[in-house]
Amino acid sequence: MSIKQLNPYLNFDGTADKAIKLYERALGAKIEHLQRFSDSPGSKPAPENANRVMHALLRVGAGVVMISDGQPGTPHVVGNNVHICLDFDDPAEMSGKFDALAAGGKVTMPLQDTFWGARFGMLTDAFGISWMFNSELKKG
Repeated sequence: MSIKQLNPYLNFDGTADKAIKLYERALGAKIEHLQRFSDSPGSKPAPENANRVMHALLRVGAGVVMISDGQPGTPHVVGNNVHICLDFDDPAEMSGKFDALAAGGKVTMPLQDTFWGARFGMLTDAFGISWMFNSELKKG
């Protein structure tokens, strides 16, 4: 059996709702599924944990990103071990989405033309998630 698609899974510690809102606004993401800890059959989470996101599936263009707040009380470490690469057809559209997602975060490589024939940039968003933006330049 071959792998049909690869979906990044992003884990947060109580800020998943805010991250989802940013990704909807900045990237045009659409929520296809959202389940909270209180939605789990037979589960009685503490009131402060009931509204945490247990699992969400967001459609971003043709791709999928899955998101969770993780189990309450589980240590959460923000790191740079996950990058999500977004490939664009239109560099102008990419630029707008790059700027929107960079708000409140940190640009680690501004958008620029590269030696491999693409416009490329990298950033870390306000929630510590690392992103790569890529758009092949037209040849000629």
